[in-house]
Amino acid sequence: MTTYGSFPGTRPRRLRTSPVMRRMVAETRLHPADFILPAFVREGVAEPVPISSMPGVVQHTRDSLKKAAAEAVAAGISGIMLFGVPEESKKDGAGTAGTDPDGILQVALRDVRAEVGDDLLVMSDLCLDEFTDHGHCGVLDAQGRVDNDATLERYAEMAQVQADAGAHVVGPSGMMDGQIGVIRDALDQIGREDVAILAYTAKYASAFYGPFREAVGSSLQGDRRTYQQDPANLRESMRELELDLEEGADMVMVKPAGPYLDVLAKVADAVDVPVVAYQISGEYAMIEAAAEKGWIDRDKAILESLTGIRRAGARSILTYWATEVARTLR
Repeated sequence: MTTYGSFPGTRPRRLRTSPVMRRMVAETRLHPADFILPAFVREGVAEPVPISSMPGVVQHTRDSLKKAAAEAVAAGISGIMLFGVPEESKKDGAGTAGTDPDGILQVALRDVRAEVGDDLLVMSDLCLDEFTDHGHCGVLDAQGRVDNDATLERYAEMAQVQADAGAHVVGPSGMMDGQIGVIRDALDQIGREDVAILAYTAKYASAFYGPFREAVGSSLQGDRRTYQQDPANLRESMRELELDLEEGADMVMVKPAGPYLDVLAKVADAVDVPVVAYQISGEYAMIEAAAEKGWIDRDKAILESLTGIRRAGARSILTYWATEVARTLR
């Protein structure tokens, strides 16, 4: 004889019974507008150059970058973040190619703005590491250390040049103290109050950046642990957040995304400005490599990883799958 009272009256599984039911009750949704595409443009190449550690990602030519930007618009994503890769001979200790109005990044900004106008937010990485012969994010002092305040002067000039080249948004990624305030002042001084600042607020000294260094042809000597954050720390991120907002950041970022979802959630709970997360090269490479081995379902893993980032509090996500996933969602 069945004793009905012994069975559960509350059955959460009822809300998982079918795809349409699961879709209706989903708490987190991905939308093409959630995504920003990071893109690399390389000086002096006639064809796109594949990045071996990031299957499917290339260093663009100027022409192929314009095509990628047009495809991003068609897919419905919100932005494209540009990284310049200069010719090796143009790198120097001060990263002067990064502030040359005719440098590859500024040329690419003008190209993309001419191609897409205001249909896509054109964003620019504001950092010197791609342009220095030592690969650090700033200029070095006589002891070979990154000189914070001398670097801020270079960032101010870089912000103005990028704004003049057409950037809607600048993304200072160097983790120098005071960088947001200096850049805001520099932009305002030339009447570019309209250019927004996406602050790399919590950028950790991560082991997951490896493929990115191939992507930008990094010349890094040593590491960046004296200015990027220690992976062990969370309260430090909240202090950086407070400072960036005081200095005028319009949006804030957590980078990397996947290994730092706790930081992302804490930041998202604390602020009323848009929160962005960067799903970085190592996160991308791990999924692609595991999928290539047949160990995971590539498409499901991509969507699951992005859903987790969105669920943790990211309003927008930089991901190398931005255009691909947006097409799928549409």
